Amino acid sequence: MGTTSVGATTFTTPTDREIVATRIIDAPRALVFEAHTSPEHVPRWMLGPGGWSMPVCEIDLRPGGTWRYVWRRENGDEMEMRGEYREVAPPGRLVNTESWGEPWPETLNTLTLTEEDGRTRLESTALYPSREARDAATETGMLEGWARSYDMLEEYLRTLK
Repeated sequence: MGTTSVGATTFTTPTDREIVATRIIDAPRALVFEAHTSPEHVPRWMLGPGGWSMPVCEIDLRPGGTWRYVWRRENGDEMEMRGEYREVAPPGRLVNTESWGEPWPETLNTLTLTEEDGRTRLESTALYPSREARDAATETGMLEGWARSYDMLEEYLRTLK
């Protein structure tokens, strides 16, 4: 894959097993961290394509704590994702597992936030168990959905300023 840009989000593959999303967000990192970790905020922006809502957003934000999201489409179809927090270091770092269920393998995700002049550099790394698993994930339209969620995050954060 190398480097791919989808809108304002850049995706790279620094190793055979990783995808890294990078985006500059016009908001302080404490707010960006809160938007990633609060059940009040996550359902407002982590939605991907139109027509989806997130009726379930459970977050137990502590090492060993779990999280679970359920998305529902207008026609009633649902998707679920869950994981466990490994490291919680506000406002700059969050590490968690992520599982969509079969046939997709679990990933280890690391979110790193750095702030400069009130803007936040967001770097999100998904580590897959193999190159094949990573490449299969990129073929699903995942990058476009990931970028769309970050577009929605930035739009949502503007409403909080």
